[in-house]
Amino acid sequence: MSTRQTKILNWSKKAPGIWSSIIGSPEAFTPFSAINVKPALQALKKRENTPFPFNPDSIKVDIISSRIIIRLPLKEDEKIFGFGLQFMRINHRGRTRYLRVNSDPKIDTGETHAPVPFYVSSRNYGVLINTSRIVTIYCGSCVRKDSKYSSIIRDRNTDPLWTATPISDSVEIMIPGNGVEIFIFSGNTVLDVVERYNLYCGGGALPPRWGLGFWYRMPTNFNAEQIIREAEELRKRDFPCDVIGLEPGWHSKSYPTSYEWSKERFPQPAEFIDKLRSKGFRVNLWENPYVSPSSKIYPKLKPLSGSHTVWGGIVPDYSLPEAREILKAQHTREHISLGVSGYKLDECDGSELTDNSWIFPAHATFPSGHDGEQMRQVYGLILQKMITDIFHERNIRTYGLVRASTAGASSLPYVLYSDLYDHRQFVRALCNSSFSGLLWTPEVREAKSSEEWVRRIQVACFSPLAMLNAWSSQMKPWSFPEVEPIVRKYIKLRMQLIPYFYSAFARYHFDGTPPFRAMALEDDLSKTDAAEIDDQYMAGDSILVAPLFGSERAREVFLPEGIWYDFETGERFRGGQVIQVSAGLEKIPLFVRNGGIIPMMPALSHVPQTGEPVPLEIRHYGTVSGNFKLFDDDGESYAYEKGFYRWRILEVKVLPDGKKQGSISKVEDGWNSSYGRITWKFIE
Repeated sequence: MSTRQTKILNWSKKAPGIWSSIIGSPEAFTPFSAINVKPALQALKKRENTPFPFNPDSIKVDIISSRIIIRLPLKEDEKIFGFGLQFMRINHRGRTRYLRVNSDPKIDTGETHAPVPFYVSSRNYGVLINTSRIVTIYCGSCVRKDSKYSSIIRDRNTDPLWTATPISDSVEIMIPGNGVEIFIFSGNTVLDVVERYNLYCGGGALPPRWGLGFWYRMPTNFNAEQIIREAEELRKRDFPCDVIGLEPGWHSKSYPTSYEWSKERFPQPAEFIDKLRSKGFRVNLWENPYVSPSSKIYPKLKPLSGSHTVWGGIVPDYSLPEAREILKAQHTREHISLGVSGYKLDECDGSELTDNSWIFPAHATFPSGHDGEQMRQVYGLILQKMITDIFHERNIRTYGLVRASTAGASSLPYVLYSDLYDHRQFVRALCNSSFSGLLWTPEVREAKSSEEWVRRIQVACFSPLAMLNAWSSQMKPWSFPEVEPIVRKYIKLRMQLIPYFYSAFARYHFDGTPPFRAMALEDDLSKTDAAEIDDQYMAGDSILVAPLFGSERAREVFLPEGIWYDFETGERFRGGQVIQVSAGLEKIPLFVRNGGIIPMMPALSHVPQTGEPVPLEIRHYGTVSGNFKLFDDDGESYAYEKGFYRWRILEVKVLPDGKKQGSISKVEDGWNSSYGRITWKFIE
């Protein structure tokens, strides 16, 4: 017989607009505890004290047979966003989300690489469940018999307004166990709520400047000589590139992995890395977390691993400090001390398709006492933190790729990717990731036509990580010769926009503002339909990106209120409406808001080293004055955490006679700026 306990919540204020409550007896192992989340309290204290978003007594909690049920009020017009990396939809109202880590989210259940039990409402509040368990959230998808809407019953045979999902007045959250911690966030806008969430998770990640250049991942079994020839070909053909990614073939063994260099393909890894670095390339290494018996660290990690294997490799329990130290020592000695700049953390999610299943089971046991369900939910998060710590201890920033994540990941410098490849879903994922403190790359791997190739490249160049991944396809930027100039144009544009994007990431770190974000975070949801837009997004504060897909030459674009300008031509558009836009293959529709300032650097072959200042062209669009905060630091170390950075204020004033005057704030003598000569370009 089931038992039922009804709980009354006591709320503790954590920061302005943020409260938490403990229900029952929570498990100690949570996403926040797994990576030791440290809220950016000083930044949060600058926020306005917004009120609790609804009557606390309207939140109902029951504990029924080791399951916690939390019921929160839901207005009839509310829309719900978030839940991590979601591919299928942006507004989850009326859906049930089953938030399990899974590498194959092919149907709309909520399962995904990075399910985050955090949602934000169009009524300017957010809810977070801090747990390592699988959470199920009914987003107005179930109706209690005492609901105020339950009396609205329609006859399907005669009423065209009948719907399979009636209107519900509540969100119901189910968590396994006898206790959990819940957070409530409130703000003045949906964006304000998301910013507070990111700041509570430590502030957004600030990658090294080189991480925002172009990435090229090599075919999996290329050897050192082939990779260097390919890198030289990039330079010869005038394609900017900062990062060369090595796929499984760099290992002596993979699936499971050894973490050791193949002596046949890479006989002198240090010399190989040095040669690439001399040409302006960083090296990023692929790995997965399942350790081969051939690895030298296998005997040490075996007693610190779980009860089950994956592909014959052990699954280390990296929630244990001693296990982390073994891997950190090996990676430092054999990779990072040689000059490796980062990692691609693959297959830390698991798959449970009927025809392709691989992962340790939920009932697996680990030396720490955690079970397989908990470990799978947070494994990608732990790996990110462990690798980031190696670089942080050496005062070197890293930027990498990961295939699983969850709550609390905002401050970790990792970008999610997928083995799926639907282009529209990739853009939707880019929008959705912005609600949950995640970064996503719509990486390019292959294409069925030159049109698709260009459209994918264009979107990748306006994302957190611009990458061509040729590990399997062996595609190259010039694989479609007829469009090679267009591909080069956008990779060069990516390089030119690094000062703009880098400053947007600095705002992510200090203010919590997602550098790439959905339109629902940009516009007043009470006045527009921006809540449903999932095929356009903001890149930084001033650029609106409206991708085209495949052979498309036109599309509708929603422009928020105000005046907007075409990025390339300066053509003027009135906002607050949907416009029809035509664009040839050589153009992705980009719009800059009135008064927008875009700092741009030359299209160099790679990001300059620290101490090499670059000239800037500052573009100002429109007829109104504007300003821009340009972030200025060394671009590579963690010195900014100790205050070694400057915000350079770019300002354009429109004078009474219509002329424009640009200025940049000065810095004190002795400050080594990353920026040199400034020129201005006024577009209207």
